[in-house]
Amino acid sequence: MQHHHLPRRPGAPYCCRAPPGPNHSGHTRANVVRCDTRTSATSGGADWAVTAEGGIRLARAAADRGIRLVHVSSDAVFSGTGGDRYDESCLPDPLTPYGAAKAAAETAVRLLCPDTAAVARTSLIIGNGRSEHERLVHALADGTRQGALFTDDIRCPVHVTDLAAALWEITRSDAVGVFHLAGPDALSRYELGELIARRDGLDPARLASARRCDTGLPGGLDVRLDSRTTQQKLRTRLRGAREFLSENSPKPT
Repeated sequence: MQHHHLPRRPGAPYCCRAPPGPNHSGHTRANVVRCDTRTSATSGGADWAVTAEGGIRLARAAADRGIRLVHVSSDAVFSGTGGDRYDESCLPDPLTPYGAAKAAAETAVRLLCPDTAAVARTSLIIGNGRSEHERLVHALADGTRQGALFTDDIRCPVHVTDLAAALWEITRSDAVGVFHLAGPDALSRYELGELIARRDGLDPARLASARRCDTGLPGGLDVRLDSRTTQQKLRTRLRGAREFLSENSPKPT
């Protein structure tokens, strides 16, 4: 595979700011700060003021001050009804309030900062036993929580270490536009749960399965981010879940 590496930004040194605690809505915003660059990510719900308006205000401030912005978005901006993978050129068509808020924020970023901002969409974030999905699998296998994992809810999980490295690489570059940071393996939440259980020495047979389409829950079913174009530009390799959750992969710490 041919790689066209992102050019590094010259100039000011890098520094990190510890993220603040949860705000009044229970959300946490994390910022990785360079003297002339900000990476913004929000997660945790459909609070319009936090997810949409917060991103829009940050984009406007970045545009006014000439600050480079890396905005982290989500595969929730897509409906999952297209029947194919979503690449970086696909336009948002969200089904949920959270997806709509994310789409509004990333649209503002692209329009207000066309020459200085990058939008990075990602998917389910897995890593080192501490992600929400990994904790859920343990609770279901241990019997401390009731529920089932969906067999028709498809995503492209990414390891948190790969995601962080890719975001840092984009932040250190002059790259602008939309980037997809997801793994190459498209898996149902049930398949993902089985991989996590096997890695952690749990019995996958203890995981119940169900179909999300039978529940009436909103949101896209088959949302596969195609990250191949972005991967060609990165030094960081975005591994698939079958690789980073293999039995030979490092165990959670």
